[in-house]
Amino acid sequence: MYKVLALAGGVGGAKLVLGLSKILKPEELSIVVNTADDDVFHGLHVSPDVDTVMYALAGLTNETTGWGIKGDTFRTLSALKKLGNEDWFQLGDLDLATHIKRTSLLHSGKSLSQATDHLARKLGISHRVIPMSDDPVKTKAITESEELDFQDYFVRKKCEPAITGIRFDGINNAKPSEKFIEAISEAETIIICPSNPIVSIPPILELSGITELISNFHGKTIAVSPIIGKKALKGPAGKMMMELNEDVSSLGVAKRYVGICDLFVIDNTDIKEAPDIEELGINVHITSTIMNSQKDKITLAKNLLSLISS
Repeated sequence: MYKVLALAGGVGGAKLVLGLSKILKPEELSIVVNTADDDVFHGLHVSPDVDTVMYALAGLTNETTGWGIKGDTFRTLSALKKLGNEDWFQLGDLDLATHIKRTSLLHSGKSLSQATDHLARKLGISHRVIPMSDDPVKTKAITESEELDFQDYFVRKKCEPAITGIRFDGINNAKPSEKFIEAISEAETIIICPSNPIVSIPPILELSGITELISNFHGKTIAVSPIIGKKALKGPAGKMMMELNEDVSSLGVAKRYVGICDLFVIDNTDIKEAPDIEELGINVHITSTIMNSQKDKITLAKNLLSLISS
């Protein structure tokens, strides 16, 4: 039996997690998700990465966008705009139900982990979806002129301002959730999903004690590059890496995982980068990592699982 812990955030992470969930039983897969992108809109606590993962596992994802709920409408948001509220952060009518229930649970004294458990169960999800922390962490995009909350930078400003840095407010005081620590202790393999290496995976790794636990992990740690052919297939990872003077390549991502990654998975397109990655002390596996269809997601997941015992 496998015991896999996946670290995920964003669309790329959700795609791979879905593939893994089609092969692994609920007791064989735990998913820890970035919560540093969380924010409050219209008085509601929104957890974008957690929701993206949950909607993928529940079969609800809007495949066109990679996030949100398929077939959702935005009548409530339109009505809120007429009443004077901003509408730049798109919350669909069905999506709002998730945020209303989460906020209600949090206000009743439940932790984010407990609220997520409740939502996942109600959505029919059997695999464990675990927020990285029950403490608040907030990603800040630092530009030359101002500091922006991540959703402000990512959604309202469409990633247009050039960044000079990224900061995770609250990270020094945030503890990993209890279920995160439990999942690491039980895992035989850790898979770092092809999520943004600047804002999705780092908050998870920078929680107190996590990098040390993964560095000393007794099993394999496998990371999948989100960069293919010198660009990100989805999201601003490539742009952010370039603006931070990092190499926009699989090699550039691998440099971020030195010391915690045993095996780095890259797409066939990037085969020429393999020798340079191996010089970092990381073994390389080359395969197709593009996940356009559910078959692609399952195929990549099977490929990764085959590496565990090889």
